[in-house]
Amino acid sequence: MEQQELKTSEYLKGLVMSLPDTPGVYQYLDESGAIIYVGKAKHLKRRVYSYFSKEHASGKTRALVSRIADIRYIVVNTEEDALLLENNLIKKYRPRYNVLLKDDKTYPSICVQNEYFPRVFKTRKIIKNGSLYFGPYSHMPSMMAVLELIKHLYPLRTCGHNLSPENIQAGKFNVCLEYHIKNCAGPCVGLQTHKDYMKNIETIEEILKGNTQRISKQLFDQMQELAANMKFEEAQSLKEKYALIENYRSKSEVVSSVLHNIDVFSIEEDGDRSAFINYLHITNGAINQAFTFEYKKKLNETKEELLSLGIIEMRERYKSLSHEIIVPFPLDMEFSEVTLTIPQRGDKKKLLELSLLNVKQYKADRMKQAEQLNPEQRSMRLMKEIRQELHLERMPLQIECFDNSNIQGSDAVAACVVFKKVKPSKKDYRKYIIKTVDGPDDYASMKEVVRRRYSRAIEEESPLPDLIITDGGKGQMEAVRQIVVDELHLNIPIAGLAKDRKHRTSELLYGFPPQTIGLKQGTPLFRLLEQIQDEVHRFAITFHRNKRSKRQVASALDSIEGIGKKTKTLLLQKFKSVKRIREASLEELTAVVGLSKAKKLQESLTGDTYNL
Repeated sequence: MEQQELKTSEYLKGLVMSLPDTPGVYQYLDESGAIIYVGKAKHLKRRVYSYFSKEHASGKTRALVSRIADIRYIVVNTEEDALLLENNLIKKYRPRYNVLLKDDKTYPSICVQNEYFPRVFKTRKIIKNGSLYFGPYSHMPSMMAVLELIKHLYPLRTCGHNLSPENIQAGKFNVCLEYHIKNCAGPCVGLQTHKDYMKNIETIEEILKGNTQRISKQLFDQMQELAANMKFEEAQSLKEKYALIENYRSKSEVVSSVLHNIDVFSIEEDGDRSAFINYLHITNGAINQAFTFEYKKKLNETKEELLSLGIIEMRERYKSLSHEIIVPFPLDMEFSEVTLTIPQRGDKKKLLELSLLNVKQYKADRMKQAEQLNPEQRSMRLMKEIRQELHLERMPLQIECFDNSNIQGSDAVAACVVFKKVKPSKKDYRKYIIKTVDGPDDYASMKEVVRRRYSRAIEEESPLPDLIITDGGKGQMEAVRQIVVDELHLNIPIAGLAKDRKHRTSELLYGFPPQTIGLKQGTPLFRLLEQIQDEVHRFAITFHRNKRSKRQVASALDSIEGIGKKTKTLLLQKFKSVKRIREASLEELTAVVGLSKAKKLQESLTGDTYNL
């Protein structure tokens, strides 16, 4: 086995050293001869040599290199040719270690059929018979909107008859319902000439190309000319078409109409798992194509590598001939007669921001769908976000949060809530009656509770939290730190949740000295922290109210002569509160505690007196 590996290594070394230093595409094959990776390079020899000349940090890359048994390569003239060839080979062979294009499904296009009287319809099949295809459209409402516009502007036939000149002249057809409801002008019976029909088709093709501004101007000029010649009915007909196309343009217009034939790309990563790329094609200031797709990472590819792949994929798929490509950062790729632009301001910057907005929304939608199918995935993502934001050493699988509750120091209590995998673990919640603090001292109360909880946890060897959160600011954090770190010598991260004047969660504090961690309101992470803070406050305040209520009930009954602990328990079991005992009739009280005690109760609680 070792001898075989040595022979393979020597064989590969010889191949690498003989590679040309020119642009090209390389293919790695395994022992069975299957292509497991395809890559492109400006300099083939240098690029391939880098795989075998060092130890790779990525486990996936090491696994790839260990499986390489043979190398093939194709030399090309330019880097652009290498990009195109790489893209085609990846789609053809789908190698195991290349990024996987997830959204490689067929989207519908609009077809202008190659026939004597062409039909215009949506289709998912591309047939090379001379027909024209526009698309594909990833956003169905956009495609249906343009088809609806065409239908209202120019009546076209929808039937599947062979409308050849010979068949029409022979009178083989009759007009159908579409003609009677004015959706078709009747070319099947010669009511519309071929010249007039094709003139409409030419205009439709311009609309599908995105040249709506030019068509709109033509309609406006014709309308003005007809009105000047007193042809008001014809002018009104054109005015209606002009209004339709202007309405469509107003909904699709996004930037200045001077921007024409431009591609826009943006990218958003999802950790080391995948990346989302958005593509927009702009014609006359309007979005003519829009598409977002996902790449599954295989070898920890960089954003630059993934975006380069996406640009080649989309330009080839949509047959784009744009001479300008707007991107969010520099890319090491070259195209003949194509400029890569990184806009800093103006309309092009707005286009890039629009593309980024689309890709972020697509990412959010995909993650939401995944979380609905696998709720555990949401928990892991939120824990990863907390770990990244606070730079924690370990995943926050168990989070504990503390809060105090008292009224001017009376009935002082505290509460601890526990979240495991960002879900409330109510069986682990704990209530504390403050024992060693006199008066309203929140910091001292916090120290007592934290000391009691974690001293006991150490003694019982029960699991410690991965993160402690205080419902309060810097002072509460410091109180917790003094006990956890200085006194108990525990290595547990401590954070603080502060509220604004309206008692709403406003900021997350972390570190010593505490620093504000910027969190965007409305995000899943912000809502989780808000939930933790609300939960500990609810739990603490409920415990405090119950304790205060019991004390008040106890003090009211304890002051009555002849009412002992047993009688008090019977009364509270029956009536639940002092208020209800006070409102009870003498007969109702007598049924529980007897006549003598019932009279004493009413006398003490209501002021009524009886001769005993």
